[in-house]
Amino acid sequence: MSLNLNDKKAVVAEVSAKVAKAQTIVVAEYRGIQVGHLTQLRAQARAQGVYMRVLKNTLARRAVEGTAFASLADEMTGPLIYAISEDAVAAAKVVNDFAKSNDKLVVKAGNYAGKSLDKAGVVALASIPAREVLLAQVLGMMQAPVSAFARALAALAAKQESGSPAAPAAVAEAAAE
Repeated sequence: MSLNLNDKKAVVAEVSAKVAKAQTIVVAEYRGIQVGHLTQLRAQARAQGVYMRVLKNTLARRAVEGTAFASLADEMTGPLIYAISEDAVAAAKVVNDFAKSNDKLVVKAGNYAGKSLDKAGVVALASIPAREVLLAQVLGMMQAPVSAFARALAALAAKQESGSPAAPAAVAEAAAE
């Protein structure tokens, strides 16, 4: 079905708005994938907050024109699905995870914060843990010394309450736990 000029302008405007807020765009070739599988891919993308759409390549080129993603225009050939995300790794993770289970989806290229990525770059980006996981890891590292100190103080207080003098070895042992 052919789009008229006003429809094309609307599509370019919609995609341009998504690209303006995006950190990552991943492009994959979907030739030969059944409609049901594409529907599953889109559902996974929606769940992760990734904007995913099949676009005419000329409209996609116009949408990225003049942005940090303009270098991606050279890769826009063939039947492509575009994954655009505000999260740095979400688009790469969704496309890469789906490509592992469906060999007909071929990751072609990507762009992260203005830097072009080949297939290996997209796979490497997808292997980075999600933002929430990274924040939890940092918080865990920050809490480790504090919690060890709190355990040492609790052990010292318990020894003093029991009436026996606290030995420095017992405090060191509690701190090591």
